[in-house]
Amino acid sequence: MMVGSTALSSARRPIVGSIYRTRAFHTRCPQPTPVLGTSLASHRKIHQRDSCFSRAPAISFRAMSQGNVHALAKEGFNVGSELYDRVRPSYQASALAHIRQAVRSSPPFNVVEIGAGTGIFTRALLRHPDWANSIKELRAVEPSAGMRKVFTETVTDPRVSVREGTFDTTGIEDGWADLVVIAQAFHWCPDYDKAASEFARILKPDGIVAFIWNLEDRNRAAWVAQLRDRIEQHESGTPQFRLGLWRATFTTPSYVAKFEPPEENVWDYVLEGTRDIVVDRACSKSYIAVLGPEDKQKVIDDIDAVLKRQDGLVWTDKEKGIFEYPYQTFLVISRKK
Repeated sequence: MMVGSTALSSARRPIVGSIYRTRAFHTRCPQPTPVLGTSLASHRKIHQRDSCFSRAPAISFRAMSQGNVHALAKEGFNVGSELYDRVRPSYQASALAHIRQAVRSSPPFNVVEIGAGTGIFTRALLRHPDWANSIKELRAVEPSAGMRKVFTETVTDPRVSVREGTFDTTGIEDGWADLVVIAQAFHWCPDYDKAASEFARILKPDGIVAFIWNLEDRNRAAWVAQLRDRIEQHESGTPQFRLGLWRATFTTPSYVAKFEPPEENVWDYVLEGTRDIVVDRACSKSYIAVLGPEDKQKVIDDIDAVLKRQDGLVWTDKEKGIFEYPYQTFLVISRKK
């Protein structure tokens, strides 16, 4: 759910030869030291259970929500949906392949995408070689009218439809889906137990939920840490992914009763970055999109100052203003019992 320049297409591809690996990830747990020299062709995989689950905070943001949709998300993503679609990065092919391998039923698959936003993940799935001919029908569920408008303009595959709905009110019939996927959205969920119950209801036996996020990696470049420090000042107490509040899902009664323990992986990589990509991506954050003109310009000015300092910035083509933009893709797979 809810992330302009000529460099957009290249900004959605990993730089060949960059650090690229997968590992289990731990929110609130010590992060392992990055493995240097790992190439795109020989990335490393580590599969293990996350001991952080038992410590996930039981926090809900119901009081901050309007109905089933968070107020800030509703406003920010309605006003910024076109920018979001234009500048947010797509999803790593290896992560999409991992989801395909996790689905145990036979194709073609029925897919439900909740919080589908403008269709960034949908388009990536439809063009992926493991998925292109494996989907029977994909039903997207999205609460934002602005996001749904862009979705219908950018996703034209006849197998795909989009409807209004939320995490716990999808309108999908019982036992229909082989896969439920939620990209860049589940941290906004207002009721984790109800959501887990809804996922279980619409999934076939042994079906899976895939939760996936992209996030700038503040640990691999000082300038990214400075960027995140600056924009995070405007989060206003919202349940952002980085806080890990969504992990409370995995200890709710509905989840424990109906799903296996979650399996997690992280992909580390770099994308192409430019000044415009960094600024536009920051402005596509819901909490920046809702700022007034003066406050938003101050954010932009401060981002320019961060980039001017170049702390830890690695140029790939200085003449063209292109540099490495460290990112991570986080994937959680939950299988219905």
